[in-house]
Amino acid sequence: LVSTAQFVEGDILDTTALSKVMTSDIDTVFHFAAFKAAGESMVNPEKYALNNLSGTINIINAMSKNNIDKIVFSSSAAVYGTPQYLPLDETHPLEPDNFYGFTKLEIERLLQWYERLRGLRYAALRYFNATGYDVKGRVTGLEQNPANLLPIIMEAACGIREKLVIFGDDYDTPDGTCIRDYIHVNDLAKGHLQALSYLSEKGKSITINLGVGRGYSVKEVYQRACDVTGIKILMEHGSRRPGDPATMFAAPHLARAKLGFTTKHSDLETLIDSMWSRYKSF
Repeated sequence: LVSTAQFVEGDILDTTALSKVMTSDIDTVFHFAAFKAAGESMVNPEKYALNNLSGTINIINAMSKNNIDKIVFSSSAAVYGTPQYLPLDETHPLEPDNFYGFTKLEIERLLQWYERLRGLRYAALRYFNATGYDVKGRVTGLEQNPANLLPIIMEAACGIREKLVIFGDDYDTPDGTCIRDYIHVNDLAKGHLQALSYLSEKGKSITINLGVGRGYSVKEVYQRACDVTGIKILMEHGSRRPGDPATMFAAPHLARAKLGFTTKHSDLETLIDSMWSRYKSF
């Protein structure tokens, strides 16, 4: 088992470097490495193409060279684009609204070809909005230069940044702000282990949502964070970002049926509490 997170920036683009660690005693790769800011991907696609696409090609080629035949891949709900219906299930059309989502979709297609041509077995896990901190406190570092809502709120609450900027308040939602399906990282971790068990026991690939099946608006998350932290976090409204759909939340039924996947820590209070327990000391 190897995670590409161990590589310094640049090594992921070097098949030789990857091959050195992918020895014959490894049978599965967990591939978490990617740039993931949807907005940034629309203004700097070159960065995302090089890292997400070229990097993954090199990972899979190194696996093929060393006869490693299973991979658990961090995909994204961004592959769906603007929802044509809700909740989003795995049969929804795949039309990404941002370049980040495009890179994830192209990797899924790459995996499908390597399955046909090289016998690769994969689990493509379409994350919704991953957030929270380990509920047992085993992760102590803070996210660097975050682009996602909750770590930005945490930074504003503890004074690392001046304020929260909400990108758009005129969406077709009850309070005008985007609605997202937030899933706790501990629940995601469990889903990865269940996906590995599926690959090992069933011997076939799977593409599946990992989400909760409900959404919270940006304003709801902001207000709950103010309540949990006891801080009136400074907030202002800004313009919409390109590539941001109004509402996205999962249909989690297939993950439950195929993997036995359920969420335990993805209520909004636990999500915020687990993060604030780390950020409040900074």
